[in-house]
Amino acid sequence: MEQHTQTTETKKSEKWFDKNYKFLMLVPIMVTLLCVVYLGFFYSQNHGFILKDVSLSGGTTVTINGDIDVQKLESALSQEYQGNIVFRKLTDMRSGKVLAVVVETSVEADKIKADIEKVLGFQLTSENSSIEFTGSNLSNNFYNQLVIALLISFVLMSLVIFFLFKTFIPSIAVIFAAFSDIVMPLALIDFLGIRVSAAGIAAFLMLIGYSVDTDILLTTRAVKKREGTLNKRIFGAFKVGILMTLTALFAVLPAFFIVTGLPDSFRQIFLILAFGLVADIINTWLTNVGIIKWYCMKKGIT
Repeated sequence: MEQHTQTTETKKSEKWFDKNYKFLMLVPIMVTLLCVVYLGFFYSQNHGFILKDVSLSGGTTVTINGDIDVQKLESALSQEYQGNIVFRKLTDMRSGKVLAVVVETSVEADKIKADIEKVLGFQLTSENSSIEFTGSNLSNNFYNQLVIALLISFVLMSLVIFFLFKTFIPSIAVIFAAFSDIVMPLALIDFLGIRVSAAGIAAFLMLIGYSVDTDILLTTRAVKKREGTLNKRIFGAFKVGILMTLTALFAVLPAFFIVTGLPDSFRQIFLILAFGLVADIINTWLTNVGIIKWYCMKKGIT
């Protein structure tokens, strides 16, 4: 009786999928197009596709040791610098106690040091603080190298996909999913006003690898395998692929929301990966699966 019920539910799911897969695959495509339009608008307003932090734009980083009055410091300097300053807390992982405060700005080191000392009422020395200054030329070169590495990685991934499947439409479906997995988190990061660090660029590099594994799994099982019906192969790939993605997602989310004391660069990596993994679920199991099913139906692969 239980097996009969499962068979009936499976047939209903297959019938619903056969009826709606063409419509469902259009939803992420429209979202991707909206993200591309937003990124174009963002670029015109900010002269770049991201908001860079000090590690990518150049500037001064002041780390003040001890549990100081962060609110007083932030309220005093935010008015003067008007958005050209960022405050971060470094806390103990076990107790949550503030160990240090990090101030980042594009202003020269001497000026920001003098302003901080004026607000706090004591001098910043090598014992209670550290000051680092990065030139804009060095940071811009570093940023350009990271972007080039990202583009090269995407191109190499595309070549590998074409070599693996040797057919145009399945390969394009995988590449489009990987492209959307990068564009969607990037647009969301920009919308939230998050300043991206060098670690954030590295997270987008990691997304290229994360995004193609489920797409390769789906395409391989649907196009190259012949065991069972097409829908059964797709549903089998879905069960394995969604488990892989959710496992990775449940690994990075607790690290972002629960674990305290992590450097902001680590938290940014986890956040971007989480956004990308959610986008991967949408792009793989709505758009890519629809394109692959349509291709298999056209080619008589059932």
